[in-house]
Amino acid sequence: MKLSALRSIGEKREKDFNKLGVYDVEDLVRFYPRAYLDLTKRVSVKTLYHNDMALIACEVTRLAPVNYGSRRKIVKAFCAQDGFPFTAIWFNQPYVAQKLKAGEYLFYGRVQNKFGQVTIVNPTFEPLDKNDRLKGIVPVYSLKGGLSQKVVRDAIREGLQKVDLSSVIPWQILKKYDLSPLDRAFFEVHNPQSAKSKDHASERIALEEFFTLISAFKLIKGGKEDVRVHNYTVSASEVKAFAGRFGFAFTDGQKRAVNEIFENVYAPTRMNRLLQGDVGSGKTAVALCGIFMAVKSGFTAAYLSPTEVLASQNYALLKKYFPEYEIGYLAGGMTAKEKRELKARLKTGEIRILCGTHAILQDDVEIPSLGFIVCDEQHRFGVAQRNALSEKSIGADTLVMSATPIPRTLSLIFYGDLDITTIPDKPKERQEIATSIIPESKYDDMLEYVRGQTQAGKQAYFVCSKIEDDEEGSVMSVTELYEELKGRLPTVRFGLLHGRMKDKEKTQVMTAFKQGEYDCLVSTTVIEVGVDVPNATIMIIYNAERFGLSQLHQLRGRVGRGAEKSYCFLLMGSDSETARERLATMKQTSDGFAIAEKDLEMRGSGDFFGTRQSGKTLTDIKNLRYSTQVIFAAKKLADEAFEGRFDDERLRTAAIKKYESLKDVVMN
Repeated sequence: MKLSALRSIGEKREKDFNKLGVYDVEDLVRFYPRAYLDLTKRVSVKTLYHNDMALIACEVTRLAPVNYGSRRKIVKAFCAQDGFPFTAIWFNQPYVAQKLKAGEYLFYGRVQNKFGQVTIVNPTFEPLDKNDRLKGIVPVYSLKGGLSQKVVRDAIREGLQKVDLSSVIPWQILKKYDLSPLDRAFFEVHNPQSAKSKDHASERIALEEFFTLISAFKLIKGGKEDVRVHNYTVSASEVKAFAGRFGFAFTDGQKRAVNEIFENVYAPTRMNRLLQGDVGSGKTAVALCGIFMAVKSGFTAAYLSPTEVLASQNYALLKKYFPEYEIGYLAGGMTAKEKRELKARLKTGEIRILCGTHAILQDDVEIPSLGFIVCDEQHRFGVAQRNALSEKSIGADTLVMSATPIPRTLSLIFYGDLDITTIPDKPKERQEIATSIIPESKYDDMLEYVRGQTQAGKQAYFVCSKIEDDEEGSVMSVTELYEELKGRLPTVRFGLLHGRMKDKEKTQVMTAFKQGEYDCLVSTTVIEVGVDVPNATIMIIYNAERFGLSQLHQLRGRVGRGAEKSYCFLLMGSDSETARERLATMKQTSDGFAIAEKDLEMRGSGDFFGTRQSGKTLTDIKNLRYSTQVIFAAKKLADEAFEGRFDDERLRTAAIKKYESLKDVVMN
């Protein structure tokens, strides 16, 4: 059903919803709140940490005159709670001064607590004796354009009445496990009566989504033709000799991975394997050994990468280690003439190894004798997208790689269509990255250290989570940080990189940094995966508590790529005990799998399997919160449904639709 079918959505609002990825009413009801305001608990100002969100009952004693002279018009109120003084401040909202007067109020907003001075920034407020808005559990949605929270809430409320939200889980299973109605869960997620009902509803929806997802995986695996088509002739001694080209001894984990691939290519069924390893564990060397097995046996190989920066990096590696073979490169940034010439060379069989981005998935790219496929950083691709490459050849062996550590029990569920190899160790020459939590008092010292290191020829990353500024000012944006650092370190050459730049611009900046034209790169998380700059020895992450532990681990892995000692500095924007506990984990261990387990324990799988780490697969439920047990329950129900062979057309249709949705690529 189209969004325009709703009374509250006109043409302009429809376009704003489209910017959020909401294109119809079905998308709208699955547009879950990004957060909830818990307005059931009033707190004491004295107990709050820096950057906490809080509901405060207090007295406004007086207002300062509005400051119209500065760049930002500022309204400031002096407040007290049980004798404890603090201030409330609003940026660029001069009308607040007309609404506020001395008296008792409820404030809800973000608290800044610096050196004992407490301020609540841009709070929502209402008189204490007229408390009709700041109460209950209130959903908060992401916004674009002219959309407001009220517009989104009203549209979703209407949409819930218009669409079929019945479960696709067979009725026999619903009855057996006494599962609550799905439509009621959707209503509760958007209109929670309590924190408990909200959490229960989130888990019920997540159960449905994972059940459908796992059913889709079962359909994919059930429809595969696994019989071996390509017969390999390479010998074990030849593979061992090729491994000698790398100039370092393989770890036990790498050796085991190579052996498993070798056994696979001589097995009666084709290989479909996930190679999972921590940052710096040497997955690429293992993958190149697999490619060697194929080309030495007379087949063509393809290496698929999610970005042009990573693809060009892999292309250089292939040319280095396969000088006796023709290597081709195909990416979206090439000219039409370059693409035509490359495709023509492919057709003739001149090119033996093709490296590139998702451009190689296009229908007119023909790869004769394609026998071996490597899909790098597979979490950037949908399941069906990586399968699209294998469909260019009957029975091609496929190796997909991930540097995002996932606890083994979960990987068995989400990669149920794959065999799994894990590289648990790292090369001995890899040095541990020293990780420190930097307090505000040491910030200037840290910048001076970076300046000294750049003078000595080293490079550094500065990473923050936002692209744009906000009025609240509690989290610095990448553009703000870039300008500030240029002013504070005028002798240092800074580059700027973020996800809204065009691919060509991103490639140019990253290439310039790699070639030493910049000393430091100020970036969002677009540098998280795959980029290899051995000379970069410092990683600085702002507001580190806002990132998942697994994502912090990925970012940290961008340094320590060379022989020099490397450092990771975590800057905290919150002093809460939870933030300190999470970041302490980063300081104490460099084991990506241990960090993944901790991330799962502390944040739940709703965060762990978000868009950034799972590609399109779980976009639908990225804002839901649920325990890991929901995933295992969904697996159990899906197993029962397929073992029972329920002839349920609705389930099959939903699973096929989910399978189709996996074709999208999540690019940054």
